[in-house]
Amino acid sequence: MNFKTLLIGGVAFLAFGCAETPSEDKAISRPANSEADSQDIPVNTSPGQTSNFDPAKQQAAVPAGPTTTVTFASYEHDFGTLDAGESVTHMFEFTNTGDEPLLLDKCKGSCGCTVPKCPKEPIAPGEKGQIEVKFNSKGKKNKQTKKVTINANTDPGQTFLTITAFVNPPVEG
Repeated sequence: MNFKTLLIGGVAFLAFGCAETPSEDKAISRPANSEADSQDIPVNTSPGQTSNFDPAKQQAAVPAGPTTTVTFASYEHDFGTLDAGESVTHMFEFTNTGDEPLLLDKCKGSCGCTVPKCPKEPIAPGEKGQIEVKFNSKGKKNKQTKKVTINANTDPGQTFLTITAFVNPPVEG
């Protein structure tokens, strides 16, 4: 028996031999950790049967307290063309357009090269604020699109900002 045959047999065993397939009368259950987790999630659905499970529904936590609204002057920024290794910064300006203080809970970039900095203090209704977003093009090349996710006491609970750039690859010499 050669190595190739042995490898294919091992992969087939792992893929099919170890998989446990639940039968139609078995259901997999898990304990409910919160009110949002206690929804009925059907495990086995027959063809033509619909499920009430929506995985995107639980992506953003619903704010516990009063909510407000926020409006950004722009939700996107294009840095244009950059040289590899160049770092750039953009300030996204926003206004609390609701009736409650705006609380920015969490600001997160889609990767380590995109770092947002959000104000920690509440933004009063009608007041303006800024979110600083730094992009480091080190190790990047060609078209880059990055997202910044902002969790706040808004409805919906998340706001997305987008930055783009074209990064010239480093010149090798």
